Amino acid sequence: MDAQEYAQKRASDKLFGFSIREKLYPGEDEFFMKRPEVAGMAAEDNTIILNPYSPLSKKQLSAVAENEALRLKMRQDKFVPDFEITPEQSKFFEGTEYAKDQPAMKQTILARIYSGDPSAKATADQKKILQEYLSKSK
Repeated sequence: MDAQEYAQKRASDKLFGFSIREKLYPGEDEFFMKRPEVAGMAAEDNTIILNPYSPLSKKQLSAVAENEALRLKMRQDKFVPDFEITPEQSKFFEGTEYAKDQPAMKQTILARIYSGDPSAKATADQKKILQEYLSKSK
């Protein structure tokens, strides 16, 4: 395996085998254009889409792709984490799509922990649940 093949394999492993879809559907493009703060999404077709209007760097978008890949994996596994959402986390997600969807909020918290996003405001219990999930699902 040459260096490029090895790099692609490592990226695929971090993305749990899910691919990044470059071509956006018209509704997705319109959504991202209006919402540049939404850096990416676990799309309905089980691909990762990234916001071309996002101000994030390529390195940051790579972390977003990892986040969305874990969300897709949890969706595929029908895994909803069982933990308490902290008041600080609830406040952080106020006014977002997650505010009224506790299972999705829990999944995004774990995905943010996985991708190293400090906005997860992770607890030790949440980190442990992620570690257990990842160790069982390889």
